Formats: sequence, C-alpha cells, structure tokens
Amino acid sequence: MQVTNEMLMQKIDLVVNKLMNLGGADYSKDKLASTESTKAGDIARDFGIQEWDWPQGVGLYGLQKLGAYLGDNRYDQFLDEWYQSNIKIGLPSKNVNTTAPFLTLCNILDRMDNPEYEQMCLDRAEWLMSGLPKTRENGFQHVTSAIGDRNGVILNEGQLWADTLFMTVLFLNKMGHKYHRQDWIDEAVHQFLVHIKYLYDKQSRLFYHGWSFERNDNFGGIFWCRGNSWFTFGVIDFLESFDGDLDRGTEKFLVDTFKAQVTALKELQLQNGLWPTVLTDPESYGEVSGTAAIATGILKGIKMGILDESFQECADRAIAAVCENVAEDGTVLNVSAGTGMGMDADHYRNIILAPMAYGQSLSLVALCTALK
Repeated sequence: MQVTNEMLMQKIDLVVNKLMNLGGADYSKDKLASTESTKAGDIARDFGIQEWDWPQGVGLYGLQKLGAYLGDNRYDQFLDEWYQSNIKIGLPSKNVNTTAPFLTLCNILDRMDNPEYEQMCLDRAEWLMSGLPKTRENGFQHVTSAIGDRNGVILNEGQLWADTLFMTVLFLNKMGHKYHRQDWIDEAVHQFLVHIKYLYDKQSRLFYHGWSFERNDNFGGIFWCRGNSWFTFGVIDFLESFDGDLDRGTEKFLVDTFKAQVTALKELQLQNGLWPTVLTDPESYGEVSGTAAIATGILKGIKMGILDESFQECADRAIAAVCENVAEDGTVLNVSAGTGMGMDADHYRNIILAPMAYGQSLSLVALCTALK
C-alpha cells in the first residue's frame, strides 16, 4: 500500500471521530463476567471513552497530541467537558492506571485556567512520591483499579509492570519540568532505570511484561507486543521532554536501550507490517495498538537522529498496516483488550480483540507522526 499524506489525513479524521464517540461502558457486563472472560480482557471499565482509567487516559493523550500537531487545540472543549463530567461523578481510586488521564491534564493546564485542575495534578504528583506503594528498590508498584469496584484497588504487591512507565512516569516527569521540581524529575528517571533493570532481557533485547520481587521472576517470561510498545513510545516521549538537558550518561543509556530494542523488534515484524501480540510467536495474532506505538517510537527516533534511515521501511510497513486496519466507520481493528499479567503465552494469545480508546489514540499518534 502506498501511503500518502491525503490518505493519512482521511484515516486520522475517521479515527478521531470514532474515538470521541466511543460512548461509555456497560457495567451490567461485570455482573455476568466469568473469571475466564475477565482474564481475556472483557472488563467493563476499559471500554468506551467516558470512564477515568488508563484506556481512556491514553485516548485523551492522542487527542491532545493531535490538537497540538494541528496547532489549534481544537479538542480542548471536549477534553474540558470530559474532565468536568468525571469530577462531577467523582474520581475513582488512586492507582497507577487512574493516573493516566493526568498526563493530558497537565499538558493543557495553561490553556484551561482552572485552579482545580492544577491542584488535582499537584496532588497526584505528590501522591506518586509519598502515597503510591513502592516495591523493593523504590519501584512504583503497579497498583490497579479493582474489577467491578471503581473505588477499590488491586495492590499487585512487589510487582513492576512495563505499563507503569506510560501510565504514571511520563506524567510525573512532565510535572517535574512544568513546576521545576527536580525531585519529581529525578524520581521519573529512577523509575525508567529500575524498570529497565528488571524488565529488559539482554538476550532477546526485548522487555518482559512484568517482574515480581516476591516471586523473583518475570512471571511467564513473555515478550508482549503492547508491553514493549509502552517503552518504545514512552522513552522517546520522555527524552523529548528534556530537550537535551538530561545528563549525558543517563541519556546515552536510555538511547542505547531503545536502539537495541527496536533493532530486535525490526527482526520480528510480520510480513503484513504488524507485530504479533506475543513477539516471539509469529503465529499469534497481529496487534494494532502495539504496532502503532512501536511505529511512533521508530518514526520519532528517525526524526530525532537516534535511528538511521534503515528503519524507515520498517516504520512505513507498520503505518500501512495501521491504515489497513482502520474500518470505514473509523474503528481501529485488531486491538487487544486490557491485558493483565500472564503466566504463559496462551494468556496473551487469548485476549479478546475489541475497539478500545487506546487503540484509536495510539493509531492517531502514529498516523500524525507519519505525515510528511
């Protein structure tokens, strides 16, 4: 497929319209959900655009990124109404995943002129520093929302997940830069380093989904596509925020890890341009949200001069694959639902495919990044 700017803009328009009209979640499903359906990612709160949790938080980030790219912040009213409606309902429990919507909020604070928004962001950043449970070596424990109880949490004691980097650490870093809080910036750097220490596999050059200090292992030892993409996209976003001010030793370590990972990913891309949901199993289904985030990281890496032009073909094939998976109504197809920690490859292979806010959002960012 020959991808043109005109095609990319057409796809962007479709995807963003669908994202903004995903609706809400059907919570009656939770009462009927079995353990098996929950394991497969069929959790009501994850669907739609209205709930305050990580899928919607990533969705909002795509809108904010697109508005910034277009230069007119045309989605600010939608974002403001989204935050206001959730404040009216009442925010859910404090955890890693419910921090995701704050990433967009802190980026639009200056335009919103709302002291309540600012205080919410400041309070959440302070909570991450002093209230969020920590693992050994002071890692951010991947505390999540309870299933069926938006005011409860699942502690996941002693666990580090790759997801945390995107859902929480990017926000803390942005807040540190915005408010000149070096302690917040330093903690964000530390979180990237400790997650690399325990999730990066030197042999494959890929990232495991998680690490357990209590088990002293990487659970099932699976290299999950979207889990890897949280680093591929996230570390580039992280590096960009420093604008060259990160100390050179740390910057080089992060860049070298990124380059090693994307070199390995390049070798695992399927012929159709997607990456399989289990990266080392080409028979597992090609997954679009992870592919989009990986493509974004690679394209940005090329533009920043971190990667050379040999990665362009890989990125172009991924963008073409994302375009092919945008339905006529703007739904991004072949997106895996929310994925908990798994003990074997089948856990990841069996996650259902469904329209998700983050699938729309990550595709939006990838398509924008691909514009010439």
